[in-house]
Amino acid sequence: MRSLGSSPVQGVHTRDSGRDHAGYRAEIDGVRALAVLAVVFYHFSIPGFEGGFVGVDIFFVISGYLIGGILWREMTQTGTLALGAFYTRRIRRLAPAFVVVMATTMAVGYVVLLPFEFRDLGKSLVSSVLYLSNVNFFRAAGYFDGAADQKILLHTWSLSLEEQFYLLIPVLMFLMRRHLHALKWALVAIFAASLVACILVTPISSTAAFYLFPFRAWQMLAGVLLAIALYQREAQGLHTKGPNTWGLGTARALPAVSWLGLAMLVASIVFLRPGPAFPGALALIPTVGTLLVLANGTRDNAVNRCLSAPVCVFLGAISYPLYLWHWPVLTLARYANGGRAETLTETIVYLAASLLLATATYLWIERPFRRRGAPSGGRVLTGAAFASVVLLVAGGTAYRLDGMPDRFDASARIHIDASADFIQDWSRCSVPADGPLQGVSVCPIGPDGPPTFLVWGDSHARALSQGLSLLADERGKSGLLIWRAGCPPLFGIEKVESATTRQQDRDCTDANIRIRQAMSQMKGMTSLLLIGRWSYYTEGGGTGIDAQNTITLKPGETTAATGSSDQRQLFSDALDATIDESRKWFRQVLVLRQIPEIARYDSRDVARRMVLGGADAAAQAEARMTISRTEVAERVSVSERPFEALAREGKIVWLDPVDRFCSVAICSALHDGRSFYFDNNHITNEAARSIRHLFDPLLEETVASVARGKGQ
Repeated sequence: MRSLGSSPVQGVHTRDSGRDHAGYRAEIDGVRALAVLAVVFYHFSIPGFEGGFVGVDIFFVISGYLIGGILWREMTQTGTLALGAFYTRRIRRLAPAFVVVMATTMAVGYVVLLPFEFRDLGKSLVSSVLYLSNVNFFRAAGYFDGAADQKILLHTWSLSLEEQFYLLIPVLMFLMRRHLHALKWALVAIFAASLVACILVTPISSTAAFYLFPFRAWQMLAGVLLAIALYQREAQGLHTKGPNTWGLGTARALPAVSWLGLAMLVASIVFLRPGPAFPGALALIPTVGTLLVLANGTRDNAVNRCLSAPVCVFLGAISYPLYLWHWPVLTLARYANGGRAETLTETIVYLAASLLLATATYLWIERPFRRRGAPSGGRVLTGAAFASVVLLVAGGTAYRLDGMPDRFDASARIHIDASADFIQDWSRCSVPADGPLQGVSVCPIGPDGPPTFLVWGDSHARALSQGLSLLADERGKSGLLIWRAGCPPLFGIEKVESATTRQQDRDCTDANIRIRQAMSQMKGMTSLLLIGRWSYYTEGGGTGIDAQNTITLKPGETTAATGSSDQRQLFSDALDATIDESRKWFRQVLVLRQIPEIARYDSRDVARRMVLGGADAAAQAEARMTISRTEVAERVSVSERPFEALAREGKIVWLDPVDRFCSVAICSALHDGRSFYFDNNHITNEAARSIRHLFDPLLEETVASVARGKGQ
């Protein structure tokens, strides 16, 4: 699922919010309408709007153009800036709708969200109120990741980014108000530096370039510089045909300018695609397109007439509340529907609900605060401060109280507790800048000291980390844990996975090559433990609730595999090569038999069903908690054959956890009134601690032959 924030800030440049230096321009509301519809339709997965996320780029330029023009005109006419009045207008314009939407979202979240989700919502709210939402989501994940539909306030990232613009640029202009020529060139320099930084950083970290102010400031400054250029041309008398125009000379009159700008905007919305190449240089397309439309906006041509149509003006007027409402409406609706994609009818209903809420907010919340007789500036500031404190307290309370789990009954709490028991502390982990494991994330476990064992695996190793760490502490043994989700701990193969990006696939390959090269230098380590979801790699995909996830193995560039195209054979060949190579450097190699998969279980899904669906849903949830042992055996039969052969040959110690989760006939997520599973294949921290002694052979100091005897 995708998510994108937008900040359709109208500034004071609207029909009923005061006049800027050039008067009201209806076509700007039309551009806003195009931008907000692009974003909304993108989020609702409407065909033809796959690049609709660029709507935020359009809004950045519009905001810079309007705010920059207003401030520059004020400075040139008065010699100073009334920053207090400027920020009062900003608060009057933005705060009322924001407060209403955030308060409503928190109230709904309190009723329906699970504790860890409500906790995250509270954290997001706090960061948004403090204008740090973009930083929060930058640190959490990428914009185009698969968990976006769980981030109910993700769309506030650009609100925070624009607020950072409002805090910094007007202050800079105020400080340099006596030196307008120097100010203009300072803005040009900052614009150029930001643009270059965006282009250079995007290939390195597209997430940073997407979210953070230094790499987005150029788009808003582009609007500022356009406004300054147009105003200066007007002041020089190059175009004086009307009081509401900023002249650009004869060239500006060409309708082709508007048509080119509109074509660039439409092309961006239709043809650009989300991914690691954006923003970078690609963001120039919607940015320049917006500049061209704005620069030629007062001319009488077909483009401007279309953008000034009543329906466009109306959608532009409600663009800010529409953006605020549409993402919570969509994410909470999907949440209630179990995360499934909405039908056409549901899409229409959710769109209609977003439009109705936006219209009501505009008419009954926004406009009353901008009309004559509205609350004074002092009362607005006081009210905004009070509302901000209330929101901060609400968000902070939800975060500090871990999402308030006592809201739900005991039967749901079993699965709620499991859904929260997957959080771990990785503060000890690091990525060495040099040495044999340079560039690979490594996590010490056990007490401080030279490591004597290595645990290498995929996300199953992550799920077991607390149990391994506790055992290492109890035994006084130090070790290293290396894990990467969806990355088989095997040499000589590469993978292509549906749930990851191509860069993440390459990172898996690179990390495994680095680990292979480092093994000969891991002095003092005597034992190696391999942990993985083995059937996922042999069968090429998940099962039950994650059956849609696929993974394809192929020979790596340095593979010792036979070159077979059969995935199962590739896996077996890579396993043999990995074990043979590892035995050169470790006295014993241990492998954990795959944790049994409870195909249709997910603690979050079951908890939601029990919270939201009533008795029938609870009964259906019960059926998801178990699976026959026969089905489990069928799922792993192929993947386990090569391991069993290696164990018989005495090459590995085969650690078997299955009896800890299964009776003779049934495997279950529930044990002693608790759920031991987070989802259908990852166990909880509590479960990991409960089976930690399964790994005693890993910490044995005896020679490998003794350990091998335990695996026969």
